[in-house]
Amino acid sequence: MYVAYVDDSGDDGPTGSQSYVLACVMVVGARWAPTFDQLINFRRFIKRQFGVPVRAEVKANYLLRNGGPFRARPLSESGRRDLYRAFMRIQPKLGLTTFAVVVDKQRAQASSQARRAASDIAWEYLLQRLERRSHYEQTEILVNHDEGDHLAIRKRARRARRAGTAGSAFGTGTLSVPFLRLLDDPVPRSSAQSYFVQLADLAAYAAFRRLYPPPARPVQIVPQSTWDELGAARFTPVRSLSCGDPPGIVPAP
Repeated sequence: MYVAYVDDSGDDGPTGSQSYVLACVMVVGARWAPTFDQLINFRRFIKRQFGVPVRAEVKANYLLRNGGPFRARPLSESGRRDLYRAFMRIQPKLGLTTFAVVVDKQRAQASSQARRAASDIAWEYLLQRLERRSHYEQTEILVNHDEGDHLAIRKRARRARRAGTAGSAFGTGTLSVPFLRLLDDPVPRSSAQSYFVQLADLAAYAAFRRLYPPPARPVQIVPQSTWDELGAARFTPVRSLSCGDPPGIVPAP
């Protein structure tokens, strides 16, 4: 069994951000407790190194702007870059697997998906990838997600459980592939109360910057290479490397 944690980056509307991203961090269910203990130890290390309280919520937006817990005790740009990198590098050490779906909103508007919300496209692609993992590994998956439009997410998940689809390997359209091993409805979680959701938030923004490099500046808090700091945690089966896309990132549509 896997416990999957999902968070987003970008806005859902047709304008605003260039993309809408969902990142998913997966934990082996049987190892959840020791993995969580290791994550707490990591947060204690972060407190010693950077002065960030163990229970503080660490999100990409806070690190980019010295917001949230960093407002009272700001970090330098290089310090925030190093902290962001540490949160990415800890994921393979914890045995986590991470992937992201990046919806290019301009491309979506020019395609057959034009009438769909970016979040709807992203969740469809994400649930398809989770279904494939559950199928090939013959295991169940429980999905947790950051608080938001829980009713819409629940509706998407229930649809995937009964009438899910996946792209044909032969390019002949879609196949009916119900997500039979999806456990219950997705569970909304406050990111402030979940270290794993916070990891998904950081991964989502890093995936965005992997495809959309930041503008040049003396210190890049999240340089284009940040996603690759995940190393072995990147869940590569979600995307064929022969496509030329970064490991663990699914461009959509």
